[in-house]
Amino acid sequence: MYLALKRPLLAGLACLVSWSTAAQPPVSQGTALAAQREETVRIPAPGATMVATVMRPPGEDRRPLVVINHGSPADGSQRLTMARPRYPVLSSWFVERGYVVVLPQRRGYGQTGGSWAETYDSCESPDYYGAGLESASDIEAAIAFMHNQPFVAADRTIVVGESAGGWATIALSSLNPRGVAGMVNFAGGRGGQQTLPSGDIGNCAPDALVKAAARYGATARVPMLWIYTKNDSFFAPALARRMVDAYAAAGGHASLHALAAFGSDGHMLVSSNSGVAMWSRALANFLGGLK
Repeated sequence: MYLALKRPLLAGLACLVSWSTAAQPPVSQGTALAAQREETVRIPAPGATMVATVMRPPGEDRRPLVVINHGSPADGSQRLTMARPRYPVLSSWFVERGYVVVLPQRRGYGQTGGSWAETYDSCESPDYYGAGLESASDIEAAIAFMHNQPFVAADRTIVVGESAGGWATIALSSLNPRGVAGMVNFAGGRGGQQTLPSGDIGNCAPDALVKAAARYGATARVPMLWIYTKNDSFFAPALARRMVDAYAAAGGHASLHALAAFGSDGHMLVSSNSGVAMWSRALANFLGGLK
């Protein structure tokens, strides 16, 4: 089951906010964050209030928005102790290019807390489709809230997600949200790194992921970039290819950028401080080609 959150309701709720400033620490390995302002906001979501971090470039002009969406730990006991997502290198990359960045922490995680809305039920019979739409409703809430901020240009939004956040981004594409020009999926999917009935560790139901991707693609019309690595321990290259092919065959607009192996586990590419050299050009080219 999933909640369909109406945009007029979101706009009406967009008055709830708590702002605070915070110092931005330097990034390791010599990558300096752009000069920016950082604030904490509280965003109304279906039955909850999400905690989110906003990073802004200097100046008061309206800037395009990027929403960066976090993954989910394979061990569910870690969800409520998750730190707020920061993705310092990815966030800095966008701020340096003039974007306002918002990083919402979805329902059931960390400081947002509450019930875990995006459960896919059992590993034996997962509802990846409904789970993705639940996550997408949280992203919609973040977009609607940020579009009401005076420093955001509401017609040039980019949505980016990693792992479960990447899957949420794919799900959101099926809704074609207003003002979103493009979406980027880093290593997206659900059900990875689970204990299978055989005792092995793997993906619960890869065929269900492929079918859900096709259902999303049937209504999606937003351009997407999908980025996966050769040594992703959650979603292997063959599964990534099956998902994007199913999505595109159903009518979705997506291109797969398959990368070489990264470190010991390519699933950590975008959250690593050292992965930017592998994804930066593909991301810049994708953004440059958007209308």
